[in-house]
Amino acid sequence: MDIEQFNFHLPEHLIAQKPLENRSGSRLLVLQPKTGEIVHDTFQNIGAYLRPGDCLVVNDSKVIPVRLFGVKRSTGAKIEILLLHETEAKDHWEALVKPARKIKQGDEIVFGNGELIATCTEVKAEGARILHLTYDGIFLEVLDKLGEMPLPPYIKEKLDDKDRYQTVYAKEEGSAAAPTAGLHFTESLLESLQQSGIHIASVTLHVGLGTFRPITADKIEDHVMHAEFYRLAEENARLLNNVRDEGGKIIAVGTTATRVLETVAAKFDGVFKEDSGWTDIYIYPPYTFRAIDGLITNFHLPKSTLLLLISALAGRDLIFKAYEEAIRNEYRFFSFGDAMFILPVDRLIDK
Repeated sequence: MDIEQFNFHLPEHLIAQKPLENRSGSRLLVLQPKTGEIVHDTFQNIGAYLRPGDCLVVNDSKVIPVRLFGVKRSTGAKIEILLLHETEAKDHWEALVKPARKIKQGDEIVFGNGELIATCTEVKAEGARILHLTYDGIFLEVLDKLGEMPLPPYIKEKLDDKDRYQTVYAKEEGSAAAPTAGLHFTESLLESLQQSGIHIASVTLHVGLGTFRPITADKIEDHVMHAEFYRLAEENARLLNNVRDEGGKIIAVGTTATRVLETVAAKFDGVFKEDSGWTDIYIYPPYTFRAIDGLITNFHLPKSTLLLLISALAGRDLIFKAYEEAIRNEYRFFSFGDAMFILPVDRLIDK
């Protein structure tokens, strides 16, 4: 399938540069995939489209400040790095380095007053390097002091409060980008949903910067998906199986939670089990979903793997109809933008 079928024009002013003051005050486009019906609402009313016994599945990964500015020890040249993920060797990270040509094997980069030193141990393609990090104290505390949040390239404005690029339930540190569908939830909204009989399960997927990369292959089948670390704990697997057995719907909050659930379901023949590892699952049309019934998600970039995933769930034509309506109604797009709820196929919208 040609990737140009998943391209569209987005007016630049619709790219949200800052989060709303009130997380749950964002707009919500509700899409019924069987009838094609579209309803406009606000995220605060998400509970109107859920039923007691349903289960929301959130990604509890926490963004760490992995953007660092330092100097090359031998020359004093300014160097920027983005830590992507830790390798199997402790304190060895794959990172993007700018300007990459200045860092070769054996070179050292110094950050702060020497609290963190990165030594290049391997040169990889496309500006990537393997860096061995040495530091005093606790790594995450050093990172919190020296690093910045790695905001997506389409966000040009500085973020005043870095907590606004975290979900309220984020706890497992390791992401280079936020699982943004969850940014709309407040603690009080989650509490009210639980009081009305909605279950909340969590998974962990540490989001990599590959999530922002558009597909460059002409054919979607030729794209090579990036791998990310995931975990599904035993108690959450048990909850998900119980929800399914009792007829509830499994609603993923975001494409990252979707990828964990579909990875596990594919591995264990549709059953949820405790599991962890690396997934490079690539979901594009046509695809038969085995884990999720519905999806809460943001509005995505043209020609992105995220757009392909939601097109696999609701159909390309219906997704593009919804996106055209969202653009016409000036919805806010991308990480700090508004939300879409793709309902389960058999759940009609109450009049």
